[in-house]
Amino acid sequence: MDARAAESAGLPEPVLSELRRTAAGLLADVSSYADDMLEHILDRIPEAGADDDLRGLTLGSCSSNLEAALSMIRHGIDASAATAPVTALEHARAMAARGYSVDVMLRFYRIGHAYFTERILTGVTSFVPDPAVALAVVADLQRFAFAYTDRISSEVASEYVAELDRIQNRARAARTDAVRALIAGDRTDLGQAERVLSHRLTGWQTGFVCWTERDDTDLARVGATVGAHFGAPHPLLVPDGVQALWGWVSTTQAPDLSREGVARLADRLPPTVRVCIGTPAQGPGGFRDSHAQALRGQRIAELADLAAPVTPYAEIALVDTMSGDLDLARGFVASELGALAAQGRREEEERRAVLAVLDAQGGLAAAAEALGVHRNTVLQRLRRAEERRGRPATERVAELHAALAMVEMLGPVVLGPAPAHP
Repeated sequence: MDARAAESAGLPEPVLSELRRTAAGLLADVSSYADDMLEHILDRIPEAGADDDLRGLTLGSCSSNLEAALSMIRHGIDASAATAPVTALEHARAMAARGYSVDVMLRFYRIGHAYFTERILTGVTSFVPDPAVALAVVADLQRFAFAYTDRISSEVASEYVAELDRIQNRARAARTDAVRALIAGDRTDLGQAERVLSHRLTGWQTGFVCWTERDDTDLARVGATVGAHFGAPHPLLVPDGVQALWGWVSTTQAPDLSREGVARLADRLPPTVRVCIGTPAQGPGGFRDSHAQALRGQRIAELADLAAPVTPYAEIALVDTMSGDLDLARGFVASELGALAAQGRREEEERRAVLAVLDAQGGLAAAAEALGVHRNTVLQRLRRAEERRGRPATERVAELHAALAMVEMLGPVVLGPAPAHP
């Protein structure tokens, strides 16, 4: 004998008999009660009548739950054996599909329980003339109704969450497919892609990548911060695993990627996150190209172990272009710099002196100011560098400048070992 049956068996026979007879009497008019319960719910939850399908499912849920509960009482079945009716589960799925919160959905059951208490139990005296027996019947019906509602509401809440997960998974899959198609340059219905992504593909497209070495960093918030900085409070964000995030902003004008603008953004980011921003470009092609640049910029930033929290791709484009094949890059650096292409404090000082002079278009005074040393120090380092290189700095200037810029960015990655100085 189960718990419910045992409990019923403990009731006085007149109460048990009246309890089951009352349940049978209520069952005979269950359709009328269901209609009345629906109106009771609609008065308090207008969303229940948002459309004919949802209204029909709400009525079906009222009817099937009332019939199931009263049938169990009539036959002495414990509430722990209750399972949610099919219409109740479908109602939960419909609520999830329409975007209603789980709290709104669970209100149906709280209000339904209240209806059972207010409208049905108050009429039990019409079935049970003896007031003492009627009171015992009402108490037992109330206990069962609470246990049944508690069990069924948990089941429909679980189904609601499962359906919401299914909807969100489908939406994520559709978003991922749309992003991949745009990145690959496939023929795409732009209007449909914009609807799926909730992202405008006209105007300026700026791709960015955020990454971190931590698993507990909220990269979605970082992405939202980047978007807001560029005037796009709802950027398109696509997780790339736990520690990386792809993002795009769509704007009517090209975002400000000046050093001042980038510095303001960097101040708003957590210190554990780095960001690379592709060059803004227009349309679907810009969506693809700016993203590709951001990814390549991430590669350079990681290769060079850049400390800067934000790196615009334009600042590292030359190094990226020249370092796609690191073996070729090392060979180029060695060919252009000679013995200067080695690790070591002296070599580094001399390389920076040459680079500062080239950046200043040959101006020793400007180079000295940039380096924070005396003009004569710059001249001495320049001469030593030319000796190590084996040719003057005025030969193959473009190649020399490119090699120095690559070393400045990548350092040991493209340099040989430090020589033994006397």
